[in-house]
Amino acid sequence: MEVMMTIMLISVVSISISILFAYLFGLHHHLFFNKNKSSTTAAAGPLPPGKMGWPLVGQSLHFMWAGWKGHPEKFVLDRVAKYSSTVFRTHLVGEKAAVFSGASGNKFLFSNENKLVKASFPSGIDKIFPSSTRSSSEEEGIKLRRMLHTFLKTEALRLYIGKMDRMAHTHFEEGWENKKEVVVLPLAKDYTFQLACRLFASVEDPQQVDRLSKPFNLLATSLFAIPIDLPGTPFNKGIKASKIVRQELVSIIEQRKIDLAEGKASPTQDILSHMLLTSDENGNFMQEFDIADKILGLLIGGRDSASVACTFIVKYLAELPHIYDGVYNEQMEILKSKSPGDPLNWEDLQKMKYSWNVACEVMRLATPVPGTFREAIADFSYKGYNIPKGFKLYWSATATHKNL
Repeated sequence: MEVMMTIMLISVVSISISILFAYLFGLHHHLFFNKNKSSTTAAAGPLPPGKMGWPLVGQSLHFMWAGWKGHPEKFVLDRVAKYSSTVFRTHLVGEKAAVFSGASGNKFLFSNENKLVKASFPSGIDKIFPSSTRSSSEEEGIKLRRMLHTFLKTEALRLYIGKMDRMAHTHFEEGWENKKEVVVLPLAKDYTFQLACRLFASVEDPQQVDRLSKPFNLLATSLFAIPIDLPGTPFNKGIKASKIVRQELVSIIEQRKIDLAEGKASPTQDILSHMLLTSDENGNFMQEFDIADKILGLLIGGRDSASVACTFIVKYLAELPHIYDGVYNEQMEILKSKSPGDPLNWEDLQKMKYSWNVACEVMRLATPVPGTFREAIADFSYKGYNIPKGFKLYWSATATHKNL
């Protein structure tokens, strides 16, 4: 019964997180506010306080070390306290950057989207995800957002619930049952990666998933590595792994084109079919390599963010018995209302109010996406400090959530 409860909880978390955070990877937390009162004036004043750190490396090692230790907010909050400023200057993953802290800083960035700032990735991302269209990762993210609109509607999400439920059952039977001890994160990554492969590209063959998974692990760990492209560095390994994964995806895409032409695949069965059959405003269709890059981005968002969330949910349920009991009781009530063998459905998910509140609180305490980058597209002033055009701007979700 406890395994069933866990299956149902992970399923509801996966339906909401796997699709949502894959979308957020391409969308880059593209939020908007109706009232856009800003604290800007004409660019003037000194740069924000702070240090740039070592050449090339900057303060990236401190930044990543805080994340490895499980407290990514520490990098931000320590410097906010040191400089007595809600914005400070640093150097992260090869970029000059200003870090904005607190709800007011976040709101400033979001409300000035495409006015003073734009969504951005560190420049090294474009080396890992080279586009044959010569467009930037930010431009490709905007295209992806438009394309995914259909697949993020409630009607589309309903279709995925049964598949997720069946995969969750298989996952727990093979990886959890009759085990004295399990290491949750690797198992959660396997589950969410298999789930993402199936939902985004209908890849179900275990051997094919395995061929994607091995280089994919190297790729995922390189995304925010220091962009030094020398043999043996994580960044170099990530570039090589990206080529391997992309080649595998291109073969899948080419086979799908054949299957669509022969009527063996459906135009609406997944995002891959949609990408192949959808043209832009000029009537042009995407090339195979560009589709591969977009599917690759979705797989990253669908695996890493969801697996981290699932892992921390298990952690907090184990540490807080009274919360576990509340989730367990809610899940058992839903289970009792169903016939044996009935899969989860949309109505079941709507009943999981307490479970979803727990998942949301876990994601606040252990944010799956610790923060994202913007880029200044004009010189501007914030809180009396000058932010030069071209500076990367980092906002930290974890620091905002932990700023007590």
